[in-house]
Parts: sequence; C-alpha cells; structure tokens
Amino acid sequence: MAKKKRECYILDGYNIIHAWPELRKRSGNLAEARLALVHEMAEYGAFESFDMMIVFDAMFTEDEGHEEMVNAHTHVIYTRAGETADSRIERLAYDLVRAGREVHVVTSDGAEQSVILGAGAYRIPAPAFRKTVRRTQEQLRREFVGKTAATPTVARLDVSERLDAATAARLDALRKEKD
Repeated sequence: MAKKKRECYILDGYNIIHAWPELRKRSGNLAEARLALVHEMAEYGAFESFDMMIVFDAMFTEDEGHEEMVNAHTHVIYTRAGETADSRIERLAYDLVRAGREVHVVTSDGAEQSVILGAGAYRIPAPAFRKTVRRTQEQLRREFVGKTAATPTVARLDVSERLDAATAARLDALRKEKD
C-alpha cells in the first residue's frame, strides 16, 4: 500500500494578512506581519502534517523573486517583479493537483477561488481558515501546554520572548544571511 502524500496548503500571504485582525494590526510593518504569519503556519503545518506554501506578491516592486525553506514542510515564495501572487498560486495548484496532491488554497479573492476550483484544488476563505487554525492552536494548548503546566519544571526563557518584533525580525534576517 502506497504511503498517502501530505496535503498541501497554498496561502495567499498578503490576502491573509489583511483578512486576519491580529495580522492586519501589524500591516504597517509588513516584514513583521509576514514573519508572524510564516511562524504560525510553520507551527500549524508541523502539527497537522501538512505541506505549507506561503506566497507573497511582489507585483509592484523591482525585487527579484526568491524562495525560502523555513523547514522541511514550510516553503515561502516571494514572486518576482511583475508576477502576481495569484498567477503563481494558480500555477502551483495546477501542477500539484496534476502530480496527484490534495491541494487547498487559502484566499478570500473571489476570482482566484473560481480559478482554483477549476484547477481541481479546494478553496478556503481566509476567515474560515483562521477559525480552523485557532481551533488547532487551542487543541495544542490543551494537549501539550496543559500537561507540561501540571508538571513543575524550570521555566525555559527564550531570548525571542524578550525581544520586540522589529529586533526579532532583524535577528532572523541576520541568521538567514549566515545560512
């Protein structure tokens, strides 16, 4: 019996940032909002055993597109100048569905949702996906945090918990330069 392939989630990064209240509050600093979304999706994907692809649009910039692997199953894509996130998401969805993958695209863009359905992928509006992620996070807290909180141990203090978001983002950028 063949091993079932992991489900793949393709996220329209900026669409989600503008749809989720906690990320929308950070939209004045898009680097911080992106970092928060990527971290949250890496954690969610790891817990659920999903492959996560987060696409950020560079349509109106002069930047060259690039891609980053956050971990073995979380992939961040920055489109190249002149390329929309929608067009990249459509291509990814089409290619992955043709390769036999179960693909879920997270976006609230109505036109994009129609194209995605035509490619054979599932669509999830950003607010509905937020509810799913929050339920999973609550389950994580109940299952893991509750158990560890009941057992008295020495608390671990991570440096990142003591830093403001801008400093954490700068340190993360420096870390990635060294890799």
